[in-house]
Amino acid sequence: MNPSWRKPVGALFIVVLIVLWAVLIASFSSAIGALHPLAQALVYIVTGIVWIMPLKPLLRWMETGRWRA
Repeated sequence: MNPSWRKPVGALFIVVLIVLWAVLIASFSSAIGALHPLAQALVYIVTGIVWIMPLKPLLRWMETGRWRA
């Protein structure tokens, strides 16, 4: 079995996605910091989960070469 080029490319894309998402959320830190602490927690919980959504198709592509099941 030959190793696939999709896995290293996908892993690099995941790292880039994480960095870009962190920079985007950090750019709103002053606005988020002005919120009530419970609202801040909710914002960070939601944004911490949302970035995971594009990973399922990406991981499928890394394994199979197809974006959809």
